[in-house]
Amino acid sequence: MTSPQRQPLLHDLAVTLAAPTVVLSEPDGNLDAAAPRAGVQGLFHADVRAVSLLRVTLRPGAGAADGNEGWLPVVAVMTATDGPGRSRFVGLAQALGDAVPDPTVRVDRRRIVNPGLLTEQLTVRSTATTPVHLAVRVEIAGDLVPLEHAKAGLAARSPLEPTGELSSGTGMLSWGDGTVAVAVSAPGATPDAEHSTLTWTLTVEPGESVDLHLAVEITEPDAVVTAADPRPTWQRPDVTADDRRLPALVAQSLDDLHSLRMAMAAAPGDTFLAAGVPWFFTLFGRDSLWAARMLLPLGTDLALSTLRTLAAQQGTRTDPAAEEEPGKILHEVRRGVFDDGQGLLLPPVYYGTVDATPLWICLLHDAWRWGLPAADIKPLLPALVAALDWIDAAARAGDGFLSYVDHRGTGLANQGWKDSGDAVRFTDGRLAEAPLALAEVQGYAYEAALAGAALLDAFELSDGERWRTFAAGLADRFRARFWVSDQQGPYPAMALDGSGRPVDAVASNMGHLPATGILNADETAAVAARLAAPDMSDAYGLRTMSSRSGGFGPLRYHCGTVWPHDTAIAVTGLARSGHSEAAARLVEGILAAAPAFDYRLPELWGGDARADTPAPVPYPAACRPQAWSAASAIALMTALTGLDPDVPAGRLHLRPTGPLPVGALTVQGLTVAGERLDVTIGSDGRTASVSAPAGLIVEEHAASRS
Repeated sequence: MTSPQRQPLLHDLAVTLAAPTVVLSEPDGNLDAAAPRAGVQGLFHADVRAVSLLRVTLRPGAGAADGNEGWLPVVAVMTATDGPGRSRFVGLAQALGDAVPDPTVRVDRRRIVNPGLLTEQLTVRSTATTPVHLAVRVEIAGDLVPLEHAKAGLAARSPLEPTGELSSGTGMLSWGDGTVAVAVSAPGATPDAEHSTLTWTLTVEPGESVDLHLAVEITEPDAVVTAADPRPTWQRPDVTADDRRLPALVAQSLDDLHSLRMAMAAAPGDTFLAAGVPWFFTLFGRDSLWAARMLLPLGTDLALSTLRTLAAQQGTRTDPAAEEEPGKILHEVRRGVFDDGQGLLLPPVYYGTVDATPLWICLLHDAWRWGLPAADIKPLLPALVAALDWIDAAARAGDGFLSYVDHRGTGLANQGWKDSGDAVRFTDGRLAEAPLALAEVQGYAYEAALAGAALLDAFELSDGERWRTFAAGLADRFRARFWVSDQQGPYPAMALDGSGRPVDAVASNMGHLPATGILNADETAAVAARLAAPDMSDAYGLRTMSSRSGGFGPLRYHCGTVWPHDTAIAVTGLARSGHSEAAARLVEGILAAAPAFDYRLPELWGGDARADTPAPVPYPAACRPQAWSAASAIALMTALTGLDPDVPAGRLHLRPTGPLPVGALTVQGLTVAGERLDVTIGSDGRTASVSAPAGLIVEEHAASRS
């Protein structure tokens, strides 16, 4: 049994989802949360496991006698995704059909997940020379445990006792707890509530097939999150490249992102991206913001909905238990108190994040530059002012920097994106003590201050100059306090600790800084050199921590693994600042990893060197799909195109990145200012053609290092 101190495994499970519903099963399509080494199998609806057992077995013969004797498994031979919310499983019935070496009876399983609904079609096919008589049984049950129960690796609970009936030829089972109800229907099947089974008896003639149907419907009247509007949230581009891995990665990523779309029940018209399956299958401030930001080249609708959703729950009071403060953007939303049984106790709406507030401002600004209409921005200006005021208050409280501490001791010890308890370390491996001021957060605050100033000026509000002054002062303080040196030269520390000492591990935090503008040209060059060095970049992407650091481990969650979104953010900054070789090295790492995951990028993977392992080592508890991991495919593609729009100024800047690691690249069907944008980049990194909306002046800038 999995230790309660360790998260259950996910890396080898088949995932089919349509938020807020997901099925995690074995590769044969079955799931049993109570089985040894089951990981976190189940049909989850938001934060509840609605189904903990779903197993298909066969029994030769014309009847289906009682008992468990004689039931045989279907032997899996193929598992594949089949588009958003769809999976296919093919298995063999080895005990049925002709007594010849070749299989003559197989079972095809088509799984479709829609929000609140699982449907499966079981097709029994026969090429046997005589009729095949058999029974098909589905065992199905649910324990309705909360997600945190499964996440803690605790044993599955006994299933709820179902009720069963046969109505109009349809076998039906149902169970519930007063808040969540589950109803199972199977036309033509015989229900058995005592054993929680549905059974068909059938005969399959030679060369024919028989289809069986199963449906599981989940209802939750008081749900916190719900399905997104079914209409498309963004435009899907057509991508071609000499390196075919990039188009394949973009295609799978867009399928996954479509399935991760979600809305708050209180505002079903505003779509955001759930952070990831299964642990973070809800609204997360930081994750949802980053994912929406990376998808801006596909349109601004997702950005607007995400901004609105988060603004609606922006902090209005000071509440240490929830880490709420006026103007602060939340960290996450759950259906109830999140209690992992190991000391982490979060309220349903939790604000323990130091970076979501500046990132909210950055998304609003970037969406404006990509063409978000002024009429959509104006209602968000009060939230902008409140968010800026929070940054000011946080900086004043943190000796000029944005810092954090877990005030109650039951929240997140670390409140940046690297939020595991051991994420922030000195180069000798010692843990840093809070309050902590993270390097990248100061960059976000700098960028947010200038972004806020630009928006305030554009909409004729006061204090633009105040925020430019704030940004300049923050850059000066950062330069004076964060920079350290070792034998390889200078670099920014990952944080300042509670005593103001630089936390000097060489880490990927610095990779977020070039895109924010807080560094000058020489500082950016120093960061680029550190990121491109083998200790950071010879893995399948950018390591979160240098392999030379004392706290490094290739499978430590934030201390040596590779996170694709982290890599994509670094690539964006490196490409913009003219460090194309460093950017290309990191892009190639992600592209090399993608086929090993069937192009569905997980949350993270191991930081082993590419020379040491022929494929990336999975991090076994990683979410997959994960919103910002999937969105990183779009961020990488955008960085390679060099696109940098400024719609308010009527300009579309193209900043060539130099020779592309994917060869020639064409992207058709991007969106800027609500209209179509096509661009072709030659393998040398120069713009071959661009078709931009009327009214935008296209300006190609010479590649330079800034």
